[in-house]
Amino acid sequence: AFHLDEYLGLAAGHPASFRRYLQERFFQHVELRAFHLLQGDAPDPAAEIARYTALFDSHPIDVACIGIGENGHLAFNDPPADFDTDARILVVDLDEACRSQQVGEGHFPDLDAVPPQALSMSIPAILSARTISCVAPDARKAAAVQCALEGPITPACPASALRKHHHCRLFLDPASAAQL
Repeated sequence: AFHLDEYLGLAAGHPASFRRYLQERFFQHVELRAFHLLQGDAPDPAAEIARYTALFDSHPIDVACIGIGENGHLAFNDPPADFDTDARILVVDLDEACRSQQVGEGHFPDLDAVPPQALSMSIPAILSARTISCVAPDARKAAAVQCALEGPITPACPASALRKHHHCRLFLDPASAAQL
C-alpha cells in the first residue's frame, strides 16, 4: 500500500497527519504485506521523495483508493495540476481552497495552522494504478464532481484526469451527485 499525500513538517502523531489517520483507521485493521508511508517531517524532503519514488517504481500500484477535494484536487494536486510531470512524488503548494477544506473538516483550528506545503503523489502516478476507486461524498464536493465528469479534461480540474483512466470507478452519494 502507498500513501498518497502528507503535509510537510507535520509529525506522524499530529491529529491531522494522514499517516496517523491511515494507521488508526486502516492499517491496524487490514493485513497487508507492506505499506509505505510518506514522511512529511523528514529533514530532507528531496531525499524523502527519492526514497518513496524508488519504492513506488519497484512496486506498481494495483488499486488506488482516492477521493476528490472540494476544489477538484486529487491527492494534494491542486488546480492547476501538472498532468505531464515525470515525477512520482512532488512538493506542492496548497492553495487557499484546499487549506480551507482542511479547516472545514476539522483537521486544523484555522487557516494559519494548515501547513502551506505537502508531499503528494502526482497525477500521472495516480493514473498508473491498474484500477482506481474514488469516493467523493457530500454536497460540498458536488461542483468538483460535476467539473470532473462533465467539464473538459483540464489541469484546472485535476479530478477530470480520472476520465483518461481505463478502469476508474467513482462512488458518489446523492448530495455529491446533485449537480450532474
